[in-house]
Amino acid sequence: MKTIIAKAHFVENYLLNPTNPIVVNLIGAGGTGSHVLTRLAVINQSLTTLGHAGLFVRVFDDDVVTEANKGRQPFAEAELGLQKAVALINRINRFFGIGWKAVPRKFTERLIQQNPSLAQASITISCVDNVASRFEIAGILKSFQPEKSISLNRPLYWMDFGNSRYTGQVLLSTVSAIKQPTSKKFMPVASLPFITEEFKDLLSSVIEKGLSAKDDDKSGLLEIVPKDSLKELAELATECLQKAGLTELSEKLKGLNSK
Repeated sequence: MKTIIAKAHFVENYLLNPTNPIVVNLIGAGGTGSHVLTRLAVINQSLTTLGHAGLFVRVFDDDVVTEANKGRQPFAEAELGLQKAVALINRINRFFGIGWKAVPRKFTERLIQQNPSLAQASITISCVDNVASRFEIAGILKSFQPEKSISLNRPLYWMDFGNSRYTGQVLLSTVSAIKQPTSKKFMPVASLPFITEEFKDLLSSVIEKGLSAKDDDKSGLLEIVPKDSLKELAELATECLQKAGLTELSEKLKGLNSK
């Protein structure tokens, strides 16, 4: 009988025993991001207690605290009107005695072009609520060329959190191939796909369905979207796909746009 060897990814060795705190970019400080930040602070305290260099976290979010955020998100009455990133970081820093940073801006290509150092983080964690932001993050991370980077904070991993009303998922990706050790027990996996690549087959099938459908056979969302708006939607989707490096799907979408 053929032996099945389980696949396993071995984490980048530097993260296990770093000389400096591991830089983490947390994108989104809403319902998910605010809770992830608190757990990161607890993890940091545990790591430093054990002699590890710990974490240095930057939180990106341009939103402000509103009445609707109270309850589902950990914000108080006194924080209404404050930037979410600033309110959370100030609270975390005071409680744990650390010096993490709030960036009350969206994590976009424009921001990174203005300040490239903001993208230099070993781990990127996204807690966003839309597809376009994920494609933009993918595009930013893909722009890094690891063979030319000597920074200790070069992007290594991307962890994406997502949820619907009743379910949720977390997907871990590598920005580039991580050197793996030899193993007799496992089959080492050097590269873990981006979320934009992991679900590209699903996206491709949706695009193919749109390309093959006749005008009188449209259903669902495409049926109720006006033609002018559908064109704008297709152009936006094409831009997102190109940013994420999914050029083949981008060309397919252009075919849908031309219908």
